[in-house]
Amino acid sequence: MVRSARMDLNPVLTPVLTPVRDLGEFIREQRTSAQISIRALATKAGVSNPYLSQVERGLRRPSAEILAQIAHGLSISVESLLAKAGILETADAPDVVVAIRGDDVLTERHKSALIDIYAAFRKEAETTAAALVVVPDEPIDELVDLPAAVGEVPEAVTAEPGK
Repeated sequence: MVRSARMDLNPVLTPVLTPVRDLGEFIREQRTSAQISIRALATKAGVSNPYLSQVERGLRRPSAEILAQIAHGLSISVESLLAKAGILETADAPDVVVAIRGDDVLTERHKSALIDIYAAFRKEAETTAAALVVVPDEPIDELVDLPAAVGEVPEAVTAEPGK
């Protein structure tokens, strides 16, 4: 009877457990593609071997902090692992980042590197753009006395070449 009761719960629990199982499979795929043993990853992530094994089998759902440690151990972006776990919303990401994440050919390391580079370029461009934007308190024509500035053109600029 216990076995049949357990079987009856499967359809109810499947939608709940599937994301956890998918996360575990994703972590296992990343670990095996990086050729890291479960013991080495557990050491890098600061968790026990049995715990990491349970995570990979979908029996445990790790916290965001543990996922960040696992991501560092795998050398993949924390963001991608948190998104895979459903902890981080990815809908607000720029189209470029969504496209990078959706590429099936790239490895997670490639995706992480591209997203990091993109973020660095965006930050640099935003900083540069913010430095260029000046909102004067006074109208622009009051800041520069245009007729006086035009009348004071140095002779070297007005002289004809060769004279």
